[in-house]
Amino acid sequence: MDPKLKPYDVYPIAIRAEIGAAAAYRSLLGRVKNEVLRQKLDFLAKEEDRHKAILERLFRDHFPGRTLVVPAAETRPKKAVAVDDSTAVLDLFKLAMQKEKEAEEYYRNARAGMEDPQTKRVLDYLGRTERSHYFMLKSEIAILEKFPDYYNAEGDDSLALFHVGP
Repeated sequence: MDPKLKPYDVYPIAIRAEIGAAAAYRSLLGRVKNEVLRQKLDFLAKEEDRHKAILERLFRDHFPGRTLVVPAAETRPKKAVAVDDSTAVLDLFKLAMQKEKEAEEYYRNARAGMEDPQTKRVLDYLGRTERSHYFMLKSEIAILEKFPDYYNAEGDDSLALFHVGP
């Protein structure tokens, strides 16, 4: 985290990241046929939308005289990753998992730079939810690695991927 960032700079950067995360989950949703996995991706996209709304409200509450200007592109340092329609779904899940880890770290670092106890609690909450997203994705990646067609199974085909018993 850039130590020169002011508290009012943290929110627009985080909002941009939440917008990007929601868009990434919705894009991935378009490539997945498995209904259970689609529901999980939809949940993650809605979570990111909710985080954006929380951050916007906090910004308005804490900086009533400032205009919220969200960067057009993500400004946090990130690894250059070429992503296009040919990128494997498993690779997209791994990238999303890495982004969730980066988001958790961002919120943890942002929290350390805040003085307001309410803002600290919200940033702690956001970091913890990003961590839960990370583990949700990790679980799905384990399934995708074992069953590469899991994301593409639909209807009765998905039943072939389940096992019963210990």
